[in-house]
Amino acid sequence: MTSTVRRATTEDLPEVATLFAGYLDFYRRPAPRETILAFLRERHERDESIVLLARTPGGEPAGFVTVYPTFSSLSMAPVWTLNDLFVAPAARRLGVGQALVRACAAEARAAGAIGVQLQTAPDNTSAQALYRSEGFEPDTFSAYYLPLPR
Repeated sequence: MTSTVRRATTEDLPEVATLFAGYLDFYRRPAPRETILAFLRERHERDESIVLLARTPGGEPAGFVTVYPTFSSLSMAPVWTLNDLFVAPAARRLGVGQALVRACAAEARAAGAIGVQLQTAPDNTSAQALYRSEGFEPDTFSAYYLPLPR
């Protein structure tokens, strides 16, 4: 299957929200659709994120990537954080994930970023295999997280 990938527009966000719900379910973090759509709209309206949407040849939403442009202080240059990647179950093993990763890298390069960084769950071996096949290498830094009470 040859999927098309492009930046999501405001009009695409309801379809992205449906895919995003699947992503949250995969990580056992379900949320109401209205909450998801509000989150996506706020990031989009504030230009805080870039969402790339993949579609099947028939135009159906097949997957998405959420990217947060940021900077590397050590390199003193822009980098992109690929924060979320999800492919709909019906579109898996059809090259959609690869198309999304390649589109992300191409857009990052065009924007002047020096790299794309990401994290994935240690047991998500299929994602790890995809990232390695696209040239990603394990980072030498350890990831830490400090949860802050709301």
